[in-house]
Amino acid sequence: MARPVWAGNLTFGLVSLPVGLFTATDDHTVHFHQLQRGTSDRIRNRRVNERTGEEVEAADIVKGYEIGDEYVLVEPAELDEIAPGRSRSLDITGFVDLDDIEPIFFDKTYYLGPRGAEYGKVYSLLEQALAKAGKAGIATFVMRQHAYLVALKAEEGILTLHTLHWADEIRDPRKEIDNLPGRAKASAKELRMAEQLIDTLAMTWDPAEFHDTFQERVAALIEAKRSGESVEKAEAAPSSTGVVDLMDALRASVERARGPKGSGPKSTTSKSTASKSTASKSTASTSRSAKSTAGGKKPAARKRVRSAPGRGDLGSLSKADLYKKAGSAKIPGRSTMTRDELLRALAA
Repeated sequence: MARPVWAGNLTFGLVSLPVGLFTATDDHTVHFHQLQRGTSDRIRNRRVNERTGEEVEAADIVKGYEIGDEYVLVEPAELDEIAPGRSRSLDITGFVDLDDIEPIFFDKTYYLGPRGAEYGKVYSLLEQALAKAGKAGIATFVMRQHAYLVALKAEEGILTLHTLHWADEIRDPRKEIDNLPGRAKASAKELRMAEQLIDTLAMTWDPAEFHDTFQERVAALIEAKRSGESVEKAEAAPSSTGVVDLMDALRASVERARGPKGSGPKSTTSKSTASKSTASKSTASTSRSAKSTAGGKKPAARKRVRSAPGRGDLGSLSKADLYKKAGSAKIPGRSTMTRDELLRALAA
């Protein structure tokens, strides 16, 4: 079992829950050592006194904040002493709708677990309440001498903690990028073609279908150099699309996306997803052809009508949304169901 990276008390109202924080993700990046060219000698970083050139032990290093020509020295222990709750308290300030938190604020994800079986009921109660309400608890806490703003969420029967950027850490894009076009004028025809391309390339989000191809190439490069073989170079980056040929590029993109298998760009989606997408596009294309040929008149624009959600549509919903649908359908026992159980009950 993994060890928690932080342990303390999660509090909301007068309720206090001892919890542990666990890392939710792994880094699969291929890491290299630094060597001197022409040798196998390692290059190492050392903590060196810039005045004497001598190496300094970690225990002899303190923190310093520069003010003009001098430093204000701060001991690591002093930072721990001023941390709120001695760095062992995670206090929920309030609860907000999940949709109110813009994606740019999310940083890193952790799993939250109860510290002891006797706290399982309190843990489960908070998870179920958050899932039913579709809300996130906003809290602050201190870990490793840093204060964090976090969002507490319910996901698949467990509590997750997402560190958030502070508001003053979000950069204004208009100050960072000096040539933003704003609302550049596009013709109605270009806009329709762009929307058509987006619709043609629509897919179901499944993160398992994507993988880090660059890291695979790095691993292949290492293996090829080890065995003395050559490595295939990557394709050159595509050239920029100019304004003059924008419409032609959009039209060609739509035709290639609708074309037979093998004529379009490489995709990371599975064969089953691709075949379903192709089948739906073919049906839509046939329907449009039949309408356009009947009477020789161009069909009038119609509003899109959504069909009743099927099993596939339900799969893209969050547990909170599924719970709402289960409530409307008056499914018994829904409050204790997991997301998969809700899916099965709604699809039955």
